[in-house]
Amino acid sequence: MEITAELIKNLRSETGAGILDCKKALIESKGDKEKAIEILRKKGISIAGSKFGRETVEGLIGSYIHFGGKIGVLLEVNCETDFVARTDDFQELLKDIAMHIAAMNPRYVDKNDVEKEVVEKEREIYAEQMRAEGKPDNVIEKIVDGKLNKFYNQVCLLHQSYAKEPDISVQDRITQTISKLRENIQIRRFIRWELGKDK
Repeated sequence: MEITAELIKNLRSETGAGILDCKKALIESKGDKEKAIEILRKKGISIAGSKFGRETVEGLIGSYIHFGGKIGVLLEVNCETDFVARTDDFQELLKDIAMHIAAMNPRYVDKNDVEKEVVEKEREIYAEQMRAEGKPDNVIEKIVDGKLNKFYNQVCLLHQSYAKEPDISVQDRITQTISKLRENIQIRRFIRWELGKDK
């Protein structure tokens, strides 16, 4: 079986393992993703998945000022222990995500944070667009769902393409650090200011 970039990307997203580790595991497993995950786990590489449900009560608040003081970001990232919060890897993640927020201007952390009325308004707009194009009712809902997912990818931090590495999402970037530090890590909240503009 051909080991495609998409297959490597999917395995990386699911496990938080590095590209080369994913590629080697997929080659060894002859393209079988489940076997590749098992190979990574046996090597101690893939541990992120088991960490996601654990409580995060420690962490740091970071800041980033961009473009000669024209854009500023405050960001809270949580982890399980103060020890991990003080590591270089955690602090690098904090800085990277703050820089991403400055560059990409997300409005929400996750799609679950989007207000119900905003979602309904977007659905209504997309549905009207599809009706105006003469799409049949039985396919409009599927198209609207697809457009809504694209909306989330634009406005929700965790779903956005990561600015420094657009082939992965911000969540993938966090998952890589979870895998490395062996603790759950979550973005709690952020705020972004741009000089002369309302939020």
